[in-house]
Amino acid sequence: MFQIEKTIVSEEIITEDFVCNLSACKGACCVEGEAGAPVETTETKLLEKDYDAIAPFLNEAGKKSIEKNGKFVKGGDGDWETPLVNDKECAYVVFTSNGGTQCGIENAYKAGKINWKKPISCHLYPVRVRSYSEFSAVNYHQWHICSSACELGASLKVPVYQFAKEALIRKFGKKWYQELEETAKGLKK
Repeated sequence: MFQIEKTIVSEEIITEDFVCNLSACKGACCVEGEAGAPVETTETKLLEKDYDAIAPFLNEAGKKSIEKNGKFVKGGDGDWETPLVNDKECAYVVFTSNGGTQCGIENAYKAGKINWKKPISCHLYPVRVRSYSEFSAVNYHQWHICSSACELGASLKVPVYQFAKEALIRKFGKKWYQELEETAKGLKK
């Protein structure tokens, strides 16, 4: 572990390799699990404001779940998260013709309808951030459904922090990321 500003960062962010392999996993992280994707308080406001622009990019089951449960829900841990469809996939997920998943929020972003890509927790994955009163913990989350991503990352020699560069800059800023890169160089020596 090491510290950058007000974050405590796991060395696994640097030492482990990862590149999403959607052709292998089909976006299982949008379907598997016991809860929806974590949503920050600022993102709940964005979901409220932008839902009408996002809705055309969702499937009927997702829209029904959102109508019934809300655009975001309180999770068992007391934090905000996306609602689920039948306790399975995220309500914002859409399925492709090959059985894969896409994010309806991200599709709205790509179409120029909203100005944010998707919840930061999804954008950061496999990096997970947990905020505490004095600092945030930045960790690598290992999940068996991502074994193909670990294999692809290893074959391409792409560490987690490089895979998640855009999202880490979005979350913590360019200066923070530059310090992470410097720390990575130091660890590799």
